[in-house]
Amino acid sequence: MESLGPENHYPMSSYLDQIFSLQGKVAVVIGGTGELCGAMAAGLAGAGAEVVLVGRNATKAQARLDQIAAAGGQAWFHAAEATSKAEMEGLRDAVLQRAGRIDIVINGAGINSATPFFDITEEEFDRIVRVNLKGVFLGCQVFGKYLVERGEGGSIINLGSMSGVVPLSRVFTYSATKGAVHNLSLNLAREWAPHRVRVNLLVPGFFPAEQNKKVLTPDRVASIMGHTPMKRFGEARELIGATLLLASDAAGSFITGEELIVDGGYHAMTI
Repeated sequence: MESLGPENHYPMSSYLDQIFSLQGKVAVVIGGTGELCGAMAAGLAGAGAEVVLVGRNATKAQARLDQIAAAGGQAWFHAAEATSKAEMEGLRDAVLQRAGRIDIVINGAGINSATPFFDITEEEFDRIVRVNLKGVFLGCQVFGKYLVERGEGGSIINLGSMSGVVPLSRVFTYSATKGAVHNLSLNLAREWAPHRVRVNLLVPGFFPAEQNKKVLTPDRVASIMGHTPMKRFGEARELIGATLLLASDAAGSFITGEELIVDGGYHAMTI
């Protein structure tokens, strides 16, 4: 197969368009009604993918669908509960019936809590584990099975967390679930590499979003800024480049089992 690139006399703009193009691809974004995954979905649509926003609230999805349509992209909404295998299987079947294929899956549903450790109830613990871990498990199981059996490769992007890389204070159950998501993702990357199904983690640093606003107290914000060389929070649009790299079979063809950190230097900071 001929390689693409300037060394083969392709114009640089044409080369970049080709390796990051998602034309003809279908992307399922679970959690796509949220702020971060919604921005990632818009980026996928901008690269040419047909995007399926998955969540529980059609009203929340509509603003993102309107944004994508206004930019010339193609997207639609499907209501589903990420923690239900039956609903994930129904989602898979609905996408295949309407779009004919699935190439990219983002598992991004998640919730957070800042409850002191001794005050965490079993109900709260079970709820966070169910959404953050079981939801990713089911998304990988249902869509991974399809991609492996199809035999054409594909990309699964799981939303990781800095708390899955290094322990963060005050978010005990969230950190435990994200650590498990990181471990599961690396295991699946190893298992499915022979089938050309790539499994990676996109790891945001600190991005103000609906699920973490409750834990961003003034003292915590000051601590975060003191540990972030760029001295600011990330913006949702700044996840798009990393998303396209991991989603593209051309640009990311040799990337699997990666924890791609987008954090303004947080992970590089010690003292």
